Amino acid sequence: MIPTREQALELLRKYNKEESHIHHAYAVEATMRHFAELFHEDPDLWGIVGLLHDIDWEQTTTTPERHCHLAPDMLREIGADDSLIHAVQSHGWGICTDVEPSNNLERTLFTIDELTGLIITAGLVRPSKSLADLEVKSVKKKWKDKAFARGVNREIIKQGAEKMNMPLDDVINETILALRPVEKLIGM
Repeated sequence: MIPTREQALELLRKYNKEESHIHHAYAVEATMRHFAELFHEDPDLWGIVGLLHDIDWEQTTTTPERHCHLAPDMLREIGADDSLIHAVQSHGWGICTDVEPSNNLERTLFTIDELTGLIITAGLVRPSKSLADLEVKSVKKKWKDKAFARGVNREIIKQGAEKMNMPLDDVINETILALRPVEKLIGM
């Protein structure tokens, strides 16, 4: 079963109290919906996966290797099926799980989870503090600066884009486009 957005939001807020985590969930949700439409997939399903991908984050901050391992039980609370659970766990592939992304939804989530953070941070340091005027070349310039958004794993993004069979510049551009309409919702 695919939970409703209302069920997903209620569960997300049950386990995550930090607004920054909620903003991240909204960012990933919007980006997943955008890519679902590009790939002619179900934007509701992709959005729910994006919204819930870090459901266990706050419970695992002191033990990051446990991230994605508590998620299955949490997701079952709202009747999530095994494919949704697999998708959520797959975004931690090679980091904290051995669940490899195996379809477009999972490969996209794996890629854009980190990328949304880089793009939002790049937008926040612009004079406009917005994504409205952010371009791929600006993100790529920040990409090269390892001190900028230090926590963002660029290798995962690069590897993910390859798994998606999309040029990295296209993935960055589409992610920027996905995030522009939700700037306020994601705390920008």
